Amino acid sequence: MLLARSLRLASGACSTSSSSMIILKNSRNFLGTPRYYSTPATRNGRPFRLAVIGSGPAGFYTAYRAMSRIQDARVDMYEALPVPFGLVRFGVAPDHPEVKNCQEKFEEVAASPNFTFIGNVSVGTTSNHPDGVTVPLASILRHYNAVVFSYGAPKDRTLGIPGESLTGVYSAREFVGWYNGLPEHADLDPDLTRGEEAVIIGQGNVALDVARMLLEDVDVLRKSDIAEHAIETLAKSKIKRVHIVGRRGPMQAAFTIKEIRELMRLPRVGFHPIDTSLIPPDPKSLPRAPRRLMEILMKGSPTPPSDASKSWSLDFLLSPTAFLPSPSSSSQLAATQFAKTTLSSPFDPQAYALPTSDTVEITSPVAFRSIGYRSAPLPEFSALGIPFNERHGVISNDGRGRVRHEERTRDAAMELGRFNGLYCAGWVKRGPTGVIASTMEDAFSTVDAIAEDWADPTVRFLNEEGEQGSSIGKQEVSGWEGVKKELPGGADKKVVHWDGWKKIDAAERERGAKVGKEREKFTRTAEMLAVLG
Repeated sequence: MLLARSLRLASGACSTSSSSMIILKNSRNFLGTPRYYSTPATRNGRPFRLAVIGSGPAGFYTAYRAMSRIQDARVDMYEALPVPFGLVRFGVAPDHPEVKNCQEKFEEVAASPNFTFIGNVSVGTTSNHPDGVTVPLASILRHYNAVVFSYGAPKDRTLGIPGESLTGVYSAREFVGWYNGLPEHADLDPDLTRGEEAVIIGQGNVALDVARMLLEDVDVLRKSDIAEHAIETLAKSKIKRVHIVGRRGPMQAAFTIKEIRELMRLPRVGFHPIDTSLIPPDPKSLPRAPRRLMEILMKGSPTPPSDASKSWSLDFLLSPTAFLPSPSSSSQLAATQFAKTTLSSPFDPQAYALPTSDTVEITSPVAFRSIGYRSAPLPEFSALGIPFNERHGVISNDGRGRVRHEERTRDAAMELGRFNGLYCAGWVKRGPTGVIASTMEDAFSTVDAIAEDWADPTVRFLNEEGEQGSSIGKQEVSGWEGVKKELPGGADKKVVHWDGWKKIDAAERERGAKVGKEREKFTRTAEMLAVLG
């Protein structure tokens, strides 16, 4: 939920860029005496109260920046799970522990007396477990000056082709959540024993993460924080050959150098050579990044496929058209059908795929759809008039995170108007792209817009006199304390605050130490809550 190319939130880097580290290296300063504030501390004698919906990188960087820019800002962070960090915890590959180092910075944010973590609380939607708490979004809006939506992209993009519901067809997002211990997908239980081949549709970093989990030595994974149920399943896997399939060619692929190099270097795993006609005839003339990528692809793996125990390939110029059932079971996947494609311009990174009438089938009982994540509106958005762009999967905003909505002018024309006090950051603002560095910068941009607005007396916020939109109200801005009073009796006892998370964290580390790993995650919400008594 933090700061190049496709949030590898299932594979991206939580380690920040050098410029980001300059921003963050003195982050303890704002917990004590900040060097400066660019906005006033209060309006009408009241401090700024901000609700952040989502505890991933976008949410934590939003909180950090708000407390850095606005003097005495109070930030309450709402999270549906009892534990924080979002895709840093549940999306980053378990064999990439260095990517999770940003959690240390988030711990510093949470140490501020002006920050409150409100876990096990779903906003505007029914909790996914019986012991959770649901808070109406309307209640949140009654008790804050501003709300930042930073809940990411919790849904899958689908292919919309026949057979997508067959047994054996899995979402890469769900598979990543499953091996990372996300409670929502703890029961996925993929069957990896029906055959030796697997197909992954998509050629981004998440697809490469899935391939690496299937190909990596299980004993290497045992030392990571991968969920124990995943180790048990992967230890029984019969998969020896993985096809990573894309509609376009190597010059258009979304994976990055680090990820492809890591796959190439897997011990006793071979890479099937690609068609060299897809590589520019003079790779040395390319810019540095694509040149290095082409060099890696042409060099291949140290172990040839003929000598390897497992192997993989990048299958280019194939577009999926159907998942085909087994002749013996109409509900079980047997093969994936693809239409061959051509490129509008083979060596242009922006080239698009053109379908042909030729088809090919790849036989495998397992296929993973890895074509991207998507955001979704909260259930109350429609009733409250909060705009969500379904086509692009984002909350409608001005590019800096200010939520916009269409309104009719006096001359009956339509124009975009400001939705006072509502902002967005991260994937729900710009779509599911970018690494943690870009997510950090995006969150900073949103908070800078908030700070500018807070300093401008002509800009109205939630619960201020003169505000338009009577559905919101003008009550005392008391943040979580106000919201808590509107909960059913005893519901606040189910809420998990930061001290509760630290107990869960300690229990997971203790479990991990017993089996020689950093932590053994709880994969059920009830197990997490049981730690708290």
